[in-house]
Amino acid sequence: MSPSSEYGAPYHGLVKRSVMIAGHSTSISLEPLFWQALEQAASKRALPLNALIARIDAERVKAADMPNLASALRLWLLFTLSNGSNIFKINGNGARPK
Repeated sequence: MSPSSEYGAPYHGLVKRSVMIAGHSTSISLEPLFWQALEQAASKRALPLNALIARIDAERVKAADMPNLASALRLWLLFTLSNGSNIFKINGNGARPK
């Protein structure tokens, strides 16, 4: 059994994966729970994982205060899970539904 907090949240180190975005290979380090959540989100949308990551990346680069890709993925997941929104747009004021 993996260690967890008193709230039941498992803590694990980062897992690095290589993904293709716009024809370029890049490495992303995320905790296993974030990788699982991204895989589920991609499956729900009938997209390959790389395609979902590429869509999130395309929105991320439009931000006035652009976060790194790993942070953008975590923020997208948090926003999507907390608001039930499928798509969001990042702008200088933060994330908001389209």
